[in-house]
Amino acid sequence: MNYLEALSRRYSVKKFNPGMIIPQETLLNILESGKLAASSLGLQPYKIFVVESLEMKEKLIPAFYNPSQISTCSHLVILISKKNIEGTYLDGYFRHISEVRDQPVESLDLFRNSITGHFGRQEHDDILNWAEKQSYIVLANLMYAAAIENIDTCPMEGFRQDIIEEILNIDSEKEKVTVTLALGYRSEEDQFQHMKKVRKPNEKLFKFI
Repeated sequence: MNYLEALSRRYSVKKFNPGMIIPQETLLNILESGKLAASSLGLQPYKIFVVESLEMKEKLIPAFYNPSQISTCSHLVILISKKNIEGTYLDGYFRHISEVRDQPVESLDLFRNSITGHFGRQEHDDILNWAEKQSYIVLANLMYAAAIENIDTCPMEGFRQDIIEEILNIDSEKEKVTVTLALGYRSEEDQFQHMKKVRKPNEKLFKFI
């Protein structure tokens, strides 16, 4: 299946087949695509929770306004965005660069000073907005990779943030639940799979200049 066929087949699944579980190797490939997503300044200001146990999915069901996907999916991905970029976070980031690229951490001081100065001029709301945009890039990568792997998905924003944060023990002062993604295999009972995909025609969407 080429990428256009995979994306044409993709739709936001309303009900998955609960008896079908994504193979571990396939799941890890999809998650790796999220890990490899483009990230501003390389900072990856997010965490990715992967819910696979039935017990945890059942705990999370009350947090969603439409629980059919959560109760039937194979896995649920939850993207958590940072609300601030602390000095300790930058310490870990530059230490990791130093280790991976085998270069003295001091050689990165110019880059670090630039980043520190940038975030020092930002309001907390601006940093969160930026971090959430980075999370949505991850979401797009995950959905694209899943489509290529013939795995169905449904991105979801309709949830009670406070409930998810309590269940996952998220520090709401430092992080925010941004978006979720259910993964699995579409149920034959889901009638939405038979509907034609509706998108703007090219002449209304693209402008060549």
